[in-house]
Amino acid sequence: MNFNINSVTFDIGGGRYVTIETGKLARQADGAVTVRQGNCIILATVVANKEPKEGQSFFPLSVDYQEKFASAGRIPGSFFKREARLNDYEILTSRLIDRALRPLFPDDYLCDVQVLVTLVSSDPEVMPDSLACLAASAAIAVSDIPIKEIISEVRIGKLNGEFIINPTRSELEKSDLEFLIAATAKNIMMVEGEAKECQEEDLVKALELAHDAIRVQVKAQEELRDKAGITTKRDYTKPYRNEELEKKINEFATDKMYAISASASAKHERSDAYKELAEAVKAHLGEELPDEDKKLIGHYFGELQYNVVRDMILNDRKRLDGRGTEDIRPLAMETNILPTPHGSALFTRGETQSLTTVTFGTPLDELLVESAAKSSESKFFLHYNFPPFSTGEVKMMRGQSRREVGHGNLAQRSLKQMMPGSEYAYTVRVVSDILESNGSSSMATVCAGSLALMDAGVPLPKHVSGVAMGLITKGDKYAILTDILGDEDHLGDMDFKVTGTRDGICGVQMDIKVDGLSMDVMRQALAQAKAGRLHILDAMYECLPAHRADVKPHAPRMVKIVIDKEFIGAVIGPGGKVIQEIQRETGTTINIEEVGNTGEVSIFSPVKEGMDKAVAWVQGLVAVPEVGKEYEGTVKGIKEFGAFVEFLPKKEGLLHISEISWKRLETMEGIFKEGDKVKVKLLEVDPRTGKFKLSRKALLPRPERQPQQSRPEGNGEQA
Repeated sequence: MNFNINSVTFDIGGGRYVTIETGKLARQADGAVTVRQGNCIILATVVANKEPKEGQSFFPLSVDYQEKFASAGRIPGSFFKREARLNDYEILTSRLIDRALRPLFPDDYLCDVQVLVTLVSSDPEVMPDSLACLAASAAIAVSDIPIKEIISEVRIGKLNGEFIINPTRSELEKSDLEFLIAATAKNIMMVEGEAKECQEEDLVKALELAHDAIRVQVKAQEELRDKAGITTKRDYTKPYRNEELEKKINEFATDKMYAISASASAKHERSDAYKELAEAVKAHLGEELPDEDKKLIGHYFGELQYNVVRDMILNDRKRLDGRGTEDIRPLAMETNILPTPHGSALFTRGETQSLTTVTFGTPLDELLVESAAKSSESKFFLHYNFPPFSTGEVKMMRGQSRREVGHGNLAQRSLKQMMPGSEYAYTVRVVSDILESNGSSSMATVCAGSLALMDAGVPLPKHVSGVAMGLITKGDKYAILTDILGDEDHLGDMDFKVTGTRDGICGVQMDIKVDGLSMDVMRQALAQAKAGRLHILDAMYECLPAHRADVKPHAPRMVKIVIDKEFIGAVIGPGGKVIQEIQRETGTTINIEEVGNTGEVSIFSPVKEGMDKAVAWVQGLVAVPEVGKEYEGTVKGIKEFGAFVEFLPKKEGLLHISEISWKRLETMEGIFKEGDKVKVKLLEVDPRTGKFKLSRKALLPRPERQPQQSRPEGNGEQA
């Protein structure tokens, strides 16, 4: 059988080649490609309905990225031994592709589009998510589905001061920053990533270098499209529009819309006023309107609101709640607000509020993060919940949405930059419950999370805060908005969130919807975001200047002891006998991990007494007896010549009868009984037998020497 195969190959740098191929797999899809780098192969398909559904009013795009376990030669670990619902990593990758693709379709294109991206072969050093968006875009490029432009996406890292495009998995683990950037040949579209306190100029430089690499990938897709013979895109049914109806609505409602928008009222008051105006518009137009025109009223009303609010901000420098462009809404924050969680904080910014808790666990509570190529365990994770009451709505509760996964991930990767390293034995779970929302709740989660972690006693060196920014442009005019409202997010040309400390950026998320955004405007927006971030940080340091010196009294205690690898067996004991005995006798939980040439013993206890006893026990098991050192031992056996004393766990020595006291003892009777505690000194270790010689009298004060009595004088009589 002959396939009509077309392919292109390009270098992404450093002699690393990527090949895009079409015409062999999934030929009944509207578009299908494979993207290959090394042994990593991704299959992307796209199918679009020819006609929109009746009454369709929005663009129904669905994107799913999935990794087949067979791609890495593995069988899934679930009970059913098959791939289940998308995990968080796959959801996050799907969101990245969706956010980059969605703006590319025409505004009046309302047909269902489904993009499926599948990892079918895995390479341990190639990060597949950095190729997934390239694959999705290429599949659309070789189809007849209408799009305005071709895009691609790259990851950029920084290692030893040098920026790297699509770093390997090993390089990424050592990188100082990680940004995923999507763009067309002309414009940046989407940015997501994290950094170890990078500077704003580092981000700008990363965007510029990533854009250069993306242009190469866009050109390769154009070449593949031409080879495949795709010269035209399909026609599609455009939604019904009535310009005369739009004109009537604008004439009646424009001034009224402006008055509501400029009233600086609260969210619900403003929302109610908009609804009343919408009803007034319907009444003004009358009931005699055709059904198809009635359906358009909401569309044109939304368009009018969009344009009026944008013009008000650009021309009059007025915002919906009356703030200036750089003003942040009033802040309120508290810590230790809940009595039982190990740490808690309530953060309120205007009409956005997060109640965040911190819970400590043992290594047994670590989160399993599983992908096709790699399974790992995470000691720090954050969960974000967005219940419907936070926006005054009634909705079905059907588990976490993709939005919740994405917002939680942004907060988690931001706070992760300040978390202590592997020497910190606690597993830490942060949960943010959004109680109110009008503006970025993910940034409220970052702030509340930082406060709650410090309230719990987690040794964060610095607070992390975040602020959501917006950008509105029209011609040469533009306005950069700090701490945007929900409505401003909807109507803006760019919304971006920046998190960080006083010293640098920790996390970034941007969605850019405007053409030709200059890097100078980007620099100004980042500078304004930094000012907003610092303002919030000042308030956070006033609330809680530093992490608490100790964990809460009801929090589990944790101690980590690093031992030589050779002692791991001694702590565990045959069949786990020793470690089980320690846990049973002290009420602790003990976890041992082998790390290089050492062993890490993590001990957890709900009470201090049990912790102290377990620590002493473990330290005794791994201690090397030192001649001349004092020990507190336990009498294990009594003989006529002395007592056997356990001075370290599983280490006994002979306390000879002559070493018990400075006074000569004739018998051991009544001196000790088994179980008695006795302080001893290690005198020597027999080099031949390894037996220990102990002394008690060496720790007792030496009695003063008694003067000799003079002999009695004779009576002088001769014998």
